[in-house]
Amino acid sequence: MRILVTGASGCVGHYISETLIQNTDHELFLFVRNPAKLQVDITVRQGIHVITADMMEIEHQAELLKTIDVAVLTAAGWGGQEAFDINYTKTHVLFDLLDPQVCQQVIYFSTQSVLDRQNQLLPEAGKIGTDYILSKYQCLDKITQARNAPDGAHQIAAKITTVFPTLVFGGDDTKPYSFLSADLTNISKYARILQWFTADGSFHFIHGKDIAEVVRHLIAHPEIADKYDRQIVLGNNLVTADAGIKEICAYFGKKSPFQIPLSIAIANFFIKLFKIQMAEWDRFCLDYRHFGSTNPVSPATFGLPSYAPTITDVFRTRGLVRGK
Repeated sequence: MRILVTGASGCVGHYISETLIQNTDHELFLFVRNPAKLQVDITVRQGIHVITADMMEIEHQAELLKTIDVAVLTAAGWGGQEAFDINYTKTHVLFDLLDPQVCQQVIYFSTQSVLDRQNQLLPEAGKIGTDYILSKYQCLDKITQARNAPDGAHQIAAKITTVFPTLVFGGDDTKPYSFLSADLTNISKYARILQWFTADGSFHFIHGKDIAEVVRHLIAHPEIADKYDRQIVLGNNLVTADAGIKEICAYFGKKSPFQIPLSIAIANFFIKLFKIQMAEWDRFCLDYRHFGSTNPVSPATFGLPSYAPTITDVFRTRGLVRGK
């Protein structure tokens, strides 16, 4: 099987590439803009190809793309016009370049931010989302329209499985850190403050290594995607903000005799008092608070071992010392 991975030098792309190299014998085509940033060992076996490719010029890879059996698309633009060019326009160009008679499955990476709690498109994401979120919203909306079009209108759309990572942790000496993991070394300082508060909210999270294991499993068992209507939220079980705070504080040996509730009313008071300027999307997230999804998926969902199923595991795998 010939498998394409775009964005292979990113945090999640590294984990996926490493997992497919170590645990499969598929022929891999790893797309990167800068090969120097790819730190996986490509010498351990045959059939691993590093391709210098830019999503902005994806048409240059048309001949190769028509031979791909499975495409795993993690490449993304994070802001400005690049977000719309890569996340929407060029992603759909890539879809069109795949041969529907050859390609068996496309695993396309979106973001949980475009979904509501019932895994439906979140209207606010398409109106006031950041450039990244809005472009992902538009891309998913177009995929949905293509899937619902008359038979044969867009054959590849029926083979697209969209995955929605929740809060992503990951990274180490040989992989770039995710945005969240990069700042975890300062978490012990936050614990000194967090121990005094409770908060109303909830969220899912997942480690990049666990994302990679789910992707490997989906490639091996493509029929699973149909059970989820080809839309899969990647995350561990829902964690309440209070439970998360307690776990963080316990890990670092912090426990105050009482906690102060952090309500929206208090937050709004300080926003007004200090005249804090908030973007519409940030304001929406503050009010929304509960970022839960229906039927989140992790390796445990399929009876597979999970690398970091708890917040404590996230700290441990990041190398943070307990009680420090």
